[in-house]
Amino acid sequence: MKHAIQARLAGLLMGFSFGFGFGFAATGAHAEPPRLNRGHDPFFQISNAVSGCPVPLGPLETEQEWLDDSHYRIERGNSCWVEGRCRLSNAYLYDVEIADAVQRRLTNINFATHWREQSTLWLTLQRRFIYVQGCVAPGFDKQGFFTELAKTADVERVIDDTTNDPHAAQLPYRTLADPDKPVLNPGN
Repeated sequence: MKHAIQARLAGLLMGFSFGFGFGFAATGAHAEPPRLNRGHDPFFQISNAVSGCPVPLGPLETEQEWLDDSHYRIERGNSCWVEGRCRLSNAYLYDVEIADAVQRRLTNINFATHWREQSTLWLTLQRRFIYVQGCVAPGFDKQGFFTELAKTADVERVIDDTTNDPHAAQLPYRTLADPDKPVLNPGN
């Protein structure tokens, strides 16, 4: 009986230690926090012509990043309504509609800009902004492409986070492979 009680106490102490992350490698104390698209922002790839282009992190963030940005996100989302610039009460409510409209717009502008043949790009849509991230071929007419993309209904701004060099030491966007690496002159 004494041994059974001691075994249970030892088990409880082990469970207690694991529950609070004390001293054991198995607790996952060094594991990276999960990154999720907590705001459900549209994020999708539109082309794949430049090989070796690092995949952007897009709207994936840790819970702490989400909490740190929550007040600012609410303020940014509601400001267009308060200022009378939006028909919907929050700028983020436009993003799903814009994602659909962008797909149609991209089909129409491919003939003029040849963006599919000269880029590997992902789009993130947040509060009527389109963040364009990825790689473009040297000589690609980015300005023409972004100007045409900005003509999509309800889009307020297009932000250029692209590079001509997929192997550059620093990129203008955070990557899925190395999300904490500093970025070089991000467009936002």
